[in-house]
Amino acid sequence: MFAAGHASLAGARVLLLEKNRRCGAKILITGKGRCNVTNNEPDVRKFSGHFGSGGKALLTALYAHGVQDIIDFFTRRGLPLTVERGERVFPTRGDARDVQKLLESFLVEAGVAVRCSCEVRRLVRDGSSIAAVETPSGIFRGRCVLVTTGGLSYRETGCTGDGYRWARELGHEVVEPEPALTAIRLAETWTGEVSDLNLRNVELRLMQEGKLLEQRFGEVFFTRNGIGGPIVLDLSNRTRLALKDGGVSLVLDLKPAVDPSLFDKRLQRELTAHANKDFRNALGGLLPKALIPLFIKLSEIDPEKKCHSVTREERLRLLKLFKELRLQVTGCDGFGKAIITRGGIDLKQIDMRTMRSKLVDNLYFAGEVLDLDGPTGGFNLQVCWSTGYLAGVSAAARVQDGTEK
Repeated sequence: MFAAGHASLAGARVLLLEKNRRCGAKILITGKGRCNVTNNEPDVRKFSGHFGSGGKALLTALYAHGVQDIIDFFTRRGLPLTVERGERVFPTRGDARDVQKLLESFLVEAGVAVRCSCEVRRLVRDGSSIAAVETPSGIFRGRCVLVTTGGLSYRETGCTGDGYRWARELGHEVVEPEPALTAIRLAETWTGEVSDLNLRNVELRLMQEGKLLEQRFGEVFFTRNGIGGPIVLDLSNRTRLALKDGGVSLVLDLKPAVDPSLFDKRLQRELTAHANKDFRNALGGLLPKALIPLFIKLSEIDPEKKCHSVTREERLRLLKLFKELRLQVTGCDGFGKAIITRGGIDLKQIDMRTMRSKLVDNLYFAGEVLDLDGPTGGFNLQVCWSTGYLAGVSAAARVQDGTEK
């Protein structure tokens, strides 16, 4: 939608072919239905640094249409935005439908012709160019073709890997797609008991054979069969890779700002203050109410035991639950629950200054179909806006200059 609108504003006649009944289906589930439109990181190089080895290739697109440009795009069209924790930018009303409706209006404003329920079957090549686009509704011809079909996550939104198939058929290399930014599955069976609870300001460490692989600070929540939340999503790619080499565990620190020895003293003070009370009534100042029954069970301390009778060994077991709650990883969720796709069309075969294929003269790619993936927090959607914009205006310029073949 973004690529089509900007191509049209740049002077091209544009037809958008959409396989769904309505454009922008994936927007509605982005950011848990709130649509985290970007991340308010003003430094372009710092922003691109979140994309690892592919970050440098993104620079032209980010300079062409960056974070402030997308903020201005929405606010100028009447959608106020709010910056939240982690510099995440959301619609102030917190409703992804507002973003979808605005983009639909943008297509009208730009004069884009839209055909929904029109699934592209294949791109027909003639020599070095795409000659036609084949659909059940007929053959369409254009001077340039832009492919923005997304990846393989959330198939119900139409992301079924079509762009990968077309790219391969046209000779492009596709880095094997994998689910990215997923929840992590655990061996522990108690996670469902506390699945309604968000834990903020915690630290999560990814461990393998006693070695720290990566760690994150922020928010997590337990799920029916594992653990999720922003920092879990950001650890999931490394977790998936590590599992190929053997067993992996997570270590959760509920009180990362406090040294273990200091927190042990805090525990001693709490137990002393509640000396004549049952142990089950002594944790209210240390834990959310929903976690207390779980900690009592995991500590194996008799809930009716008086606090003054809690032994040093029992107290140290309790301390370890707060500071080193070990979780055994069994796997990561698949494409059905992945937020984005890792892998995609090899960037070496794309001119990232224009988003044009190096193999097919009039073919452009943008968005998640490319081998680009970043962390949570609005980074990946900004890549869609930036690469979509650059592909759109580049294709329009090619058409107007008469350089298309």
